[in-house]
Amino acid sequence: MKFILGKKQHMMQCFLEDGTAVPATVISAGPIVVTQVKSPDVDGYTAIQVAFEEQKASRATKAHLGHVLASRPAHAGQTEKEGGEKDGSAYKHLREFRDIEEIKEGDTINVGVFKKGDVITVSGISKSKGFQGVVKRHGFHGGPRSHGQKHSEREPGSIGGGLRNKVPKGMRMGGRMGGDRITIKNLEVIGVDLENNQLLIKGAIPGRRGTLVEIIG
Repeated sequence: MKFILGKKQHMMQCFLEDGTAVPATVISAGPIVVTQVKSPDVDGYTAIQVAFEEQKASRATKAHLGHVLASRPAHAGQTEKEGGEKDGSAYKHLREFRDIEEIKEGDTINVGVFKKGDVITVSGISKSKGFQGVVKRHGFHGGPRSHGQKHSEREPGSIGGGLRNKVPKGMRMGGRMGGDRITIKNLEVIGVDLENNQLLIKGAIPGRRGTLVEIIG
């Protein structure tokens, strides 16, 4: 299984070999470092933990530093821990991928694992839109403007009725919208830029610019 972490950048228009114009999303992906390998004997399941995007060590907790710096490569004559501490940086994002084997702690993964034409699954957090009404949140049509209803264009209407004496669970009403984890399957890689660590993915993916996304192929 192929996988990597990245950040959504911008969208653009690309032309395929047959001249078809398609929308595409640019992803700054990797490199990621394997910080922990989990096994059924110790952790109860098989998985690897990877880290993406460096940050200043002063912004991380000591528990985080003690966990991730040990996986950083050390310079000549230094232990792994000393090498990580002298770099003055830690990792910003940690994620797990289940049921992956044959990868060792400290390995680095970059966009080179993907190639043009790969079919992938992308997961990310959608844009948060705050509190929204039923028209935007659920696609309600609202009420008519005629027959004595002056200000009911975007109202939800009745929420009771019949012999019910309370509002049933799951009733579609106004509330917070967005900020959900969205997974889109069957997206296609139409370009791989090894020099700039970028992936070009056909179509749109969830989130704003800078959203962390998980890419699995």
